[in-house]
Amino acid sequence: MTKFDTIETMKKVNSVIAPSGHETPVAEIFMELARPFCDEVYRDVMGSVIAHKKGPGKKLMFSAHMDSIGFIVTHIDEKGFIRCHNLGGIRAAGVVGTPVKFANGTRGVFLCPSDKTLTDLTRVSEGYIDIGAHSREEALERVQVADVAVYATETYQAGDMIFSPYLDDRIAGIILLKALEELKDEKVENDVYFVFSVQEEVGTRGAMTAAFAIEPYAGVALDVTRTGDELGGKPRMECYVNGGAAIKVVDSSLVCSPALVAAMKDCAKENKIKWQIEVLEAGGTDAGSIQRSRSGAYAGCISIPTRYIHSPQESCSLSDVEDCAHLAAAFAKKALTF
Repeated sequence: MTKFDTIETMKKVNSVIAPSGHETPVAEIFMELARPFCDEVYRDVMGSVIAHKKGPGKKLMFSAHMDSIGFIVTHIDEKGFIRCHNLGGIRAAGVVGTPVKFANGTRGVFLCPSDKTLTDLTRVSEGYIDIGAHSREEALERVQVADVAVYATETYQAGDMIFSPYLDDRIAGIILLKALEELKDEKVENDVYFVFSVQEEVGTRGAMTAAFAIEPYAGVALDVTRTGDELGGKPRMECYVNGGAAIKVVDSSLVCSPALVAAMKDCAKENKIKWQIEVLEAGGTDAGSIQRSRSGAYAGCISIPTRYIHSPQESCSLSDVEDCAHLAAAFAKKALTF
């Protein structure tokens, strides 16, 4: 049985507060979990975790970002209500009533002011967090300006599905751990770098600097993607939960290298891994930064079909998670001949 049970590992990496720019607590967890399965593990100046499994071939970089979206305190009013700004993409109206937590254990709830409707609430800064304080002075005993908070929702399993905050993108970090474990006693054809990157949600910044330092021949991001099977309307895209690992062709940040896409399809077929194609109209991943680093790199993405992305309760298939892990491990072993 794999060391990395998906549900329990997700609970572990979500047990800390680590939005964009504040990843150290979750980085320490990923370093601890990855260390037994690689030749070296370290953090770069930006804070990304880099787990290196040495091989004789070309440099291959995988990247899964470990930061989450969240809230940062901008102002505390005289009644103790907390105004905040978003770190990463949060649709304010969609998170009204969501419980949040700060690093020191303080809890609260994000709310809509009584003089606004949900339709009016277009920015996080127009809402507020109530921590149960009755004055500014009382609130300041628990929360300071520039403190950060994240969703305080639950991780649980329902049939073959996992429901959790921050599947984007910690589920991909767990997939990298599973791939590393699968490769523990295997020789790899490539010189492989498994990167758990920082600050993706605010501009794929960690992958950019990691790729500049590693200078990979090829890079593969692992990230969630939207699906065409949510309730309502016609499918927006042909990518489905339980459809297997999604091999990206295009998104807003890049057109994936055709040779890499073809090699990944062949790898999935050769190893009898369930897979599907992803064409994403809007959104991007670390792959875009990897592709443009230095003189460029072959780039692509293994995606996890996920519902309700950036909401307090995202959902994906546990079987898709396993398919993505198998594909990442198989591709790490495959000689890069393109």
